[in-house]
Amino acid sequence: MSYDIFKALHVIFVVTWFAGLFYIFRLFVYHREALDAEPTRRDILIEQFRIMERRLWLAITWPSAVLTLGFGLAMIWLNPSLLMMPWMHVKLGFVVLLVMYQFLGQRIYQELQRSAPRWSSTTYRLLNEIPTIILISVVFLVVLKDHVSWVYGVAGVLGVAVVIAIATRIYKRIREREA
Repeated sequence: MSYDIFKALHVIFVVTWFAGLFYIFRLFVYHREALDAEPTRRDILIEQFRIMERRLWLAITWPSAVLTLGFGLAMIWLNPSLLMMPWMHVKLGFVVLLVMYQFLGQRIYQELQRSAPRWSSTTYRLLNEIPTIILISVVFLVVLKDHVSWVYGVAGVLGVAVVIAIATRIYKRIREREA
């Protein structure tokens, strides 16, 4: 297969991996909130969330992660000079963070399947924003490569993270007022 085929497949599975990560953590939020519902409603919701989470996590998110990493490694194998580029080192650092996030998601998935969550729905909401920050960072990094100062890049990522954290807190306050 050609490098461009691997690149196209890599991009396709990056999209499906991120879609899975965005949605699974949203399900974790709702699953955690359902645990506090009255018993009849809780039992129905929890069973439905378990089914949805299992299908999404095992049939979409994990396979997409594996295929993304596989096609990415294939591109590096076909073009090892990529490893000589500083922006690629930073991108691979973000990939490592995303893989760590995937394993955190696995742990949360298992806890929720046992109805033993360790964190609040607010914590899951904040965790849900991590792939957003990584996605924004990687897209700008890959598109701009070495054209932007690292200082501006780090400041931009931190700025986005702060805005997301503040927005999550504001949303929590609005929900508490409505309740």
